[in-house]
Amino acid sequence: MTITRFAPSPTGRLHVGNIRTALHNWMLAKKAGGKFLLRIDDTDAERSKAEYVDAIRADLAWLGIEADGEDRQSDRLDLYEAAFEKLNAAGRVYPAYETAQELELKRKVLLGRGLPPIYDRGALDLSNKERAAKEAEGIQPHWRFKLDHDTPITWVDGVRGPQKFDPDMLSDPVIRRADGSWLYMLPSAVDDIDMSVTNVLRGEDHVSNTAVQIQMFTALGAEPPSFAHEALLVGREGKLSKRLGSLGCDAFREKGIEAAALVALLARLGTSLPVEPIGEREVLLETFDLSTFGRAPAKFDDAELERINTVLVHQMSFADIAHRLPEGMDEAGWHAIQPNLSTVGEASEWWRLVTGPINRLEFSEEDRAYLADAAKMPGWGEDPWHLLTKALKQSTGRKGKALFLPLRQALTGMDHGPDMKELLPLIGEAEARARLERAAHG
Repeated sequence: MTITRFAPSPTGRLHVGNIRTALHNWMLAKKAGGKFLLRIDDTDAERSKAEYVDAIRADLAWLGIEADGEDRQSDRLDLYEAAFEKLNAAGRVYPAYETAQELELKRKVLLGRGLPPIYDRGALDLSNKERAAKEAEGIQPHWRFKLDHDTPITWVDGVRGPQKFDPDMLSDPVIRRADGSWLYMLPSAVDDIDMSVTNVLRGEDHVSNTAVQIQMFTALGAEPPSFAHEALLVGREGKLSKRLGSLGCDAFREKGIEAAALVALLARLGTSLPVEPIGEREVLLETFDLSTFGRAPAKFDDAELERINTVLVHQMSFADIAHRLPEGMDEAGWHAIQPNLSTVGEASEWWRLVTGPINRLEFSEEDRAYLADAAKMPGWGEDPWHLLTKALKQSTGRKGKALFLPLRQALTGMDHGPDMKELLPLIGEAEARARLERAAHG
């Protein structure tokens, strides 16, 4: 069974890049009839907040991304301790005592010599006596995972194809801080093993992490999952944008973006498939395929999202949207204003054309006389707009813009808007005649 996971840290709100990763992992699992797991990576107790955990759950629910199981790393510390002890017994972890300042100095020296800033494994040269002396001084060690330098690290990436890393060109990663708390690398690998994760799909900024974690899986006696790394999101201008790092579900909701629109865009962003206003998840799932993912940065465009949103709003049925519409708006009202909407939230403003009050516009003396005649025109019927304009055309000789625009302006207070054939019956005869009279008399 295919099992994927989304593992956010609850140190802030989900941003659009996180959302895309969660969606693609959900799609990868669901298309295969597998399971999608949510894992809250909250080992950083100082920065992790309960409200962010709640926000992550709420955002995924809004997007329709339902997890088949949820775990929190803070509940799994015993597992990490056991894995650490196993690696320690096998000689695959070691204590290191350098301060952050000392490590930065080493890094600058290597860069100054034109060499890659790889950790020199200086801690391995310390004798037991030297280690004891440092700890006697109150210096507690952090712990590094010792990479096996004898064998190249290889895997076939689901997006990037065959990958090969020389472990000599990688630093032994710090897996545990001096205070005993865990960094990302080891707990993530332990959880993937324990949860039987079969596929890890994440951003290409994790490629070097994958090289390291593959050795961790092997050292722990486990088969690594299949890895795939998708291109990162960039803004429309083609540069990495800080704005994308803060653009989350709350911001999209405030702009009136539908969850379905965001899903339709992100589902195919960065693939060779066309981004289209597809509201049916089944269609998106059927066409989801890692082979369509490209290596080029995926460009997130607000204008494209808004275009998709508008189309999907125009496709919504009254039954699906009735609970979100202004009080009193029936199916005829929704049908009348729907073509003018780019978001559902705009419905209230357009519905004001029916309920009033409307803007009062100034008219020429000639137009006021014309509107006075319109207010007195007999007949209403099932199609009052057609009857009214036909009668006025015959009696005044007006046509085109001169015939229609003053009527629209007097009846709605606007130069444009919904189809008057649909709108006028909603306004009603008495109110329509009253509006025409008010416009005619200033």
